[in-house]
Parts: sequence; C-alpha cells; structure tokens
Amino acid sequence: MIVPLFVALQLATTLVVRDAHRSISVPVVNTPTGPMIRPESFGDMLPVGVRHDSASAYTLEVWGARLQLEVGAAAVRAGDDVRQLATAPVLRSGHLFVPLQLISEVFPSLVPNTRWDASTGQLVVFGGLTSSGEVSAPVRAPVSRENIDVREARDVPRPAHTAPSPPTDESRLPPVRAKHGRRVIVVDAGHGGVDNGMTGPLGRGPKIYEKNITLAVANKLGQQLEARGVDVVYTRTADTLIALDDRGRIANRNNANLFISIHVNAANPNWKDPGGSRGFETYFLSEARTEDARRVEQMENSVVRLESTPNAGRDNPLGFIISDMTQNQHLRESSQLAELIQKRLGAMHPGPSRGVKQAGFRVLVTAYMPAVLVEIGFGTNPREAAYMTEPANQTALAKAVADAAMEYLQSYEGRLAGGGSAR
Repeated sequence: MIVPLFVALQLATTLVVRDAHRSISVPVVNTPTGPMIRPESFGDMLPVGVRHDSASAYTLEVWGARLQLEVGAAAVRAGDDVRQLATAPVLRSGHLFVPLQLISEVFPSLVPNTRWDASTGQLVVFGGLTSSGEVSAPVRAPVSRENIDVREARDVPRPAHTAPSPPTDESRLPPVRAKHGRRVIVVDAGHGGVDNGMTGPLGRGPKIYEKNITLAVANKLGQQLEARGVDVVYTRTADTLIALDDRGRIANRNNANLFISIHVNAANPNWKDPGGSRGFETYFLSEARTEDARRVEQMENSVVRLESTPNAGRDNPLGFIISDMTQNQHLRESSQLAELIQKRLGAMHPGPSRGVKQAGFRVLVTAYMPAVLVEIGFGTNPREAAYMTEPANQTALAKAVADAAMEYLQSYEGRLAGGGSAR
C-alpha cells in the first residue's frame, strides 16, 4: 500500500488543505527521495508545533497528537504505535521536511480532526484556525438544493455564508480508546434505556423489544470484527440511552474507519398486511427518496423526544448537514458499504432484500466516515421476530455484516494502493 501511493504522490507540486469553508495550498518540495513538505506550512489551518529534541530527532505536535520523527529514519512513532514511511524526513537549510505520505496516510489515523480525500489528493480538516490563531470548530452551512442524490453530493457548491456547529458537551462521551495502528469500527446498538425502539410482533408470539435485539447483535458483530483483527468501539454495551448525536461523535473521537448502526424494522400499521412484512435493508445518509424511507427515518429519529442533551429536538434539516464537505465525501463510500452488507445478508437471511436506501438518520449525521444503518428484519413479523431472538441467528447476522465490512475495507484499501479513486 505504501509504495504505490508514494509513487502517485510524487506528481504533486502543491498540497491542498481544506475545511468546510476554505482551503490553502501548501508547497511540495521535490527531493531525490520523493516529495516533501515543511510542517510549519500548515500553520494557517492546523495548530502544528515542531520541536527539535536532539541532533536528528524531532516531535510534531498537532491537536494533542505527538509524532516523533528522526532525520534519516523511515518511521514515525506516536506513543507505542510505530508506522513505516516510504522515505525518511530530511533537513534542508536547517528546516525539517517530512514526506508527503506522512500527511496522506499517518495524519488521518493518528491526528484528530483530519481525513485524507484520496479522490482529490487533499487533506480535509474538521476544524481550522481563525485569523487570531485560535482553533475554530467545524462549520456547516445551509443549502437550498433538495433531493440530493449520492452521485451528485460531491458537486454541492459551498455557500458563501456559514454558521457554526452547536456546542457539544464532550464530558458526556466515553474516553477515547488507545489506537494500535489497526482499523477501528464503531458498532452502534440502536435505542436503549427508556427508549425500547419497536415492540413486536403483531399478533401471536413472545413480545420483543428492539433495544434488546440490537444490543445482542451489536455485541456479536463486535466479536466477529475483533476476531478479524479490527479494534471495535461500542456506543453502548448495556441497556442505556445514548443520544443520537453523540453516537457519531464517539466514532469521530476514536478516528473510526467505519460506523455501523444496528436496528430492527417495524411495519406501517396502515399497510394491507403489516404482520406479513419482512426482509432487511441498509441505509446511508442522504435525503429520503421514498415514502417508506421517510417513515423509517421518522421512526428511528423519534428518540430525540426522550433525550435530555442540549441538541435534543433541535431543528436540524438534512440539507443543513450534507452541505458540510467533510460529510459529503463519505456518501458514495457509505452507499458501497451498504451494497456489500445487502449482498452478504442476502446469502443467509430468510427474508427478502429490500435494497439499499437513503434517509436522514440523525445517528449518521455526526459520523464523519462511511456510515450505515442496518435494519436486520421486521420485529412486527412473528417469524422474523422469532428468528432474530435466536442466538445462533444473531451470530449469523453479525457474521454477514462483519464479512461485508471487511470486504469493503479491503476494496477501499486496494483502490487507494492502486492509485484509483477511493471516493
């Protein structure tokens, strides 16, 4: 993965660093060993500090992350995490220059608030520096376009006027898990605590609550992923209520590669045969395009009435969210992940595939990475309700979703290594 990307980056003459409302161009210096960048060049967008520790040792400090480098050594250390570099940092006229690969590969995994957009070769920053030198919060701006399709989401123009994101209480969120250089997937069990989610089934059969099914499947999904060498972060591991907006923020704080939210569907009581409705479907974040998608969106978002967080119930139209460029870049990737989940579930689920759909789920809004919501079946259907309560079937569902997640990651990393478009 390192060498092909490194070769592709040698063609660059400048590096664009952007956030939701502005961008800067950082000069790239071509050296005999490859393209290099002076870290101080990011000063207008990132709070970068360069410390000279000894004759050849340096430390970069960016948003609390400390990256230790040594001139002539093709490696970077962050705590106990050591990453190989394709080429070593160098000194030119007494200034430290680091390989461009450090920005494209290492920053997104070790430095908070940064993502690499491989399709444009740009570093995306979730917060920037104001004219006074203070760190600013990410911004989102309203957009008037409606029914934005994932194929055109990347073309949404940035409005001239922006509005700051609402303040958040970080004390609500769990501590960030230490990274060990591995992939991180956040597994979200829908609902919890006073929010039971859907209750089923319709007609005869033992009563089930969505919150219990989602927790059981989420725990098994985490186990499946951990067995494949992935670091897993759970939004909840007990019967507790977690605010919808906080679930995505947990993923952001842990620099997750993917966010997967598990849910159980419920039929519209006005349908001709609501108790007979069955099947599975996977959603990504965008405007709901069908009446049924809007129904599921409203059902899953209704938990905000039970939340006591500052953002609960706040008017937050989807058009206001998807104009944020740091969210737009992940829509196409999310749709591809959803397709793979549908394919894997289709190979083992007794119900029919209801396809990949899109809707404005609040749980996905704050997750700045590929993110999906999976409806694993209809709890209102007696047979599917019974199916989803069986531990063996829960394990099979979890395995199918885990297989899809790993297939997606391998595909994405293959595209990145091959120099193709990854978004």
